[in-house]
Amino acid sequence: MELRSHIGALAGEGRLLAGSVTDFAATVPTCPDWTVRDLLRHIGMVHGWARCHVAEARQELITDTSSFETWPEDDDAALVDWYRAQQAALVETLEAADPELDCYSFLPGQRGTRFWARRQAHETAIHRVDAQGVTGAVTATSPEFAADGVDEILHGFFARRSRTVVSDPPRSFGLHADDAGRTWAVTIGAEGVNTVDGDGDGDPDVRVTGSAFDLYLLLWNRRELEGLDVQGDPAELEFWRDTARVKWSQSS
Repeated sequence: MELRSHIGALAGEGRLLAGSVTDFAATVPTCPDWTVRDLLRHIGMVHGWARCHVAEARQELITDTSSFETWPEDDDAALVDWYRAQQAALVETLEAADPELDCYSFLPGQRGTRFWARRQAHETAIHRVDAQGVTGAVTATSPEFAADGVDEILHGFFARRSRTVVSDPPRSFGLHADDAGRTWAVTIGAEGVNTVDGDGDGDPDVRVTGSAFDLYLLLWNRRELEGLDVQGDPAELEFWRDTARVKWSQSS
């Protein structure tokens, strides 16, 4: 996906997230330590944090987020307005930024403006799914966007060496997005996760086929295996779900 597509997705996902909020005190099923109120505060803070990296062309990670924790207290209606303002400011900054701007980025691949547009689009989409999960009325993204999200988590987050997502002997799984024409072959070995686009070499321990959106949510631990076409031992994929978790960190 191109930069403009990521910015457009970020804007659209933010509108969906803000519009899905009804019960601020409700527990978020996919993030049970959070209420909807906590979720809005988190994602609004992250938007401000991300925007600052681009707006100021920061070359190092901003580790102190206290200046972005500016949400209104004890006023839920104002909290939604605050979130919308944070999100709009991020979109405006990304739209105005030089596409080739080089600033701090923490995943392999895209840099600067392109990195932050993509990362914040997917950050918003996953938390929008979290918010909609309160009522169960979850809106699917386009297959292209969901497949891009699979790429980001496999070739981005877990292309970095992990101390927790390791296995000896190796484990493997294949993913096939039947609406996007995309396939990924994933091996978890003693050194971490290795992903190859396509079928890879040999047969995986388990192969999962579904929509790109379902696979996207599966990798982000936002849905279970039920309803997907699973060929092989599902326990091999449960290992991923038990160990491969992306957590917010100020030292990404």
